[in-house]
Amino acid sequence: MLRLLVLAASVVLVFGGATNVQITNEWPGGFQGTFTIHPDHALHGWKAHLQFSKPVTKVEIWKASVLSTSNNNQEYVVQNVAGVGDIDGGSSLDVIFVARAPGDHAGPVRVFVEGVDAGGSSGGGSSGGGSSSGSGSSGGGGSSGGGGSGTPISGGTSSLGSSTKYDYGNALGLSILFYDAQRSGRLPSNNPIPWRSDSALGDGSDVGTDLTGGWYDAGDLVKFNFPMASSTTILAWGLARWKDGYQAAGQLDMMYDCIKWPLDYFLKCWKPSQNVYYAQVGNGGADHAVWGRPEDMNMGRPAYKVDTGRPGSDVAGETAAALAAGSIAFKERDASYSSKLLNAAKSLYDFAKNHKGIYSQSVPDAQSYYGSSGYNDELCEGAMWLYKATKEGHYLDDAKGFFDGATSWALSWDDKNVACQLLLFEETKEEKYKAPVQAFVNSYKPGGGITYTPCGLAWRDQWGSLRYAANAAFIALMAAEDGVGGNDYKEFALSQINYILGDNRQHMSFEIGFGNNYPKQPHHRGSSCPGAGCGWNDYNSGGPNPHVLKGALVGGPDQGDNYADKRSDYTKNEVTCDYNAGFQSALAGLSSMATRGQLPGSPNAKC
Repeated sequence: MLRLLVLAASVVLVFGGATNVQITNEWPGGFQGTFTIHPDHALHGWKAHLQFSKPVTKVEIWKASVLSTSNNNQEYVVQNVAGVGDIDGGSSLDVIFVARAPGDHAGPVRVFVEGVDAGGSSGGGSSGGGSSSGSGSSGGGGSSGGGGSGTPISGGTSSLGSSTKYDYGNALGLSILFYDAQRSGRLPSNNPIPWRSDSALGDGSDVGTDLTGGWYDAGDLVKFNFPMASSTTILAWGLARWKDGYQAAGQLDMMYDCIKWPLDYFLKCWKPSQNVYYAQVGNGGADHAVWGRPEDMNMGRPAYKVDTGRPGSDVAGETAAALAAGSIAFKERDASYSSKLLNAAKSLYDFAKNHKGIYSQSVPDAQSYYGSSGYNDELCEGAMWLYKATKEGHYLDDAKGFFDGATSWALSWDDKNVACQLLLFEETKEEKYKAPVQAFVNSYKPGGGITYTPCGLAWRDQWGSLRYAANAAFIALMAAEDGVGGNDYKEFALSQINYILGDNRQHMSFEIGFGNNYPKQPHHRGSSCPGAGCGWNDYNSGGPNPHVLKGALVGGPDQGDNYADKRSDYTKNEVTCDYNAGFQSALAGLSSMATRGQLPGSPNAKC
């Protein structure tokens, strides 16, 4: 049953009408506004109607996507994106938009939202509505219409248009929110994480350069560029390949916004005229001695660099790969920015290739956290992404020279061999590159040599067990689309992603915020702190984290499917940027394939 709900800052609700939007900024050619949804009953997905006093050529909106326009582009219908669909009665959600229109003045703008009762559809097929609201209210979000719970959608159809067991679009949108929660530096006006604000604004001051921005690595607050760059490469790869998956989930704008954050940071870190690349900000020991919010940090945060005398071909090569992959992802959206990324990737790759060395030997503080085993795989990957971006043959020649045909132990921040093998196969179609990719995926399938938990998780290692399975699923989906493995590889990927989302002994989602049953005590400073003055007492408290760290993938269970939701168990319950990357790109792949009707049925759960 639909009813019209008026939105007003005064929190007075009047049904059947509309109310004025607050205009916060105006300039020639456009204006910015905000409205607040403050329902007196729970919403599970929402749809709002923006009514302008003159034609508007474009609306850019955070927390929603545009569904349609009418009345000579004077009315826009917008719908929530994943992660902000549920709003508890009495709580509120602020929505910001920018409108492009001729003239200097906005004129009055009015808005109303269609209220949906708790048992109704998720607002016309959005993949949102699966988690608590963007205002930070607690709760896991229900399994409204389009799915999004930690249990299967019984007989349901995903909003992506293909029958799926879980709402992969919803899980995808939540994962983006996790990366938003990891942002360092001065946050933008569209920051969707209400408990995060500006932090680490002095990063780089010790070396006289601006090194603000980027992502905090995990539950801690160091910025380690090696896993950050690896995560960015995998995310950009997924975006470039499965853009339609993000579009189907209503997450494309949010994903571009997400991926630009680390790319902008890498541009700051690379000083081509000096052959200096800043590879880390923050000291691991000093950081781990403190438990508190990033906004309250007061310890020293030294910047560590690699240069011609202290090289780091691995971190520089991986960052070059991220920049080149980013240039491809942004090519059609922002040609100027794409060109900037590509130019930086070229010079950084040349630095990495011409001054060879392992970065964790040049930056000893990184050794205990992300010590590198070598750099040929990163140089191979960097060369391949530059070849894909430029089609210049010398990059392909370089990649062939760095190629290693051994079967990879895993795709990880330290091991890019299977990624480079797959990229080489995509470009050459040669069997010598295809064979090790097949060997890798087959090694992760049942009977391939990897340990399997009783409930069906391909269990590689205790540290980030879900991460390794998700990364293998990502490679399997990429390979399947390249003509290798077919539905067999897709079904393997489905089995691993479905395990993460609910096909496990606990019948829970290991992605926080997906459904009603998920980890409540992730090992993560910011979300565990109720406010300023946070410390070890908050770490030791037994209750759920005060803030829901939406979208974060925890480390995962042991090889017997055993898992305990304890903040102190950083093996099973810490979160990292690296854990989410392959998982999110696999979700993009599943979303894309479901949209195109190319996804096989899910295999049966083992538990």
